[in-house]
Amino acid sequence: MGAAIEVHKALGPGLLEKAYQECLYYKLQQDGLKVEKEKPMPLIFEEVKLECGYRIDLLVENKVIVELKSVEVLNDVHLAQTLTYIKLGDYKLGLLINFNVALLKQGIKRVVNNL
Repeated sequence: MGAAIEVHKALGPGLLEKAYQECLYYKLQQDGLKVEKEKPMPLIFEEVKLECGYRIDLLVENKVIVELKSVEVLNDVHLAQTLTYIKLGDYKLGLLINFNVALLKQGIKRVVNNL
């Protein structure tokens, strides 16, 4: 969360999601963390693995999903998307971050799966 706050302080609100993603990816790597960008998220239905084009914005240390938005308001579908990615990947924790806010801590939601 600290790296996201640094990126937001430097860039401010109003940019496209991709700009925040690239800068946060860079910052997390600079902090010595293992980060994957645009990690494919297959959908497994019964015994079939479907490559549907779903992608996790950032996966940090192979443990925490970071889903980035730059929208006027986070809504339930954004939260549901993050929770679905957490469940599909059998992760425990995710962060849903909306960079299009004046104060970033107002745009961060912690999402958990059975904690």
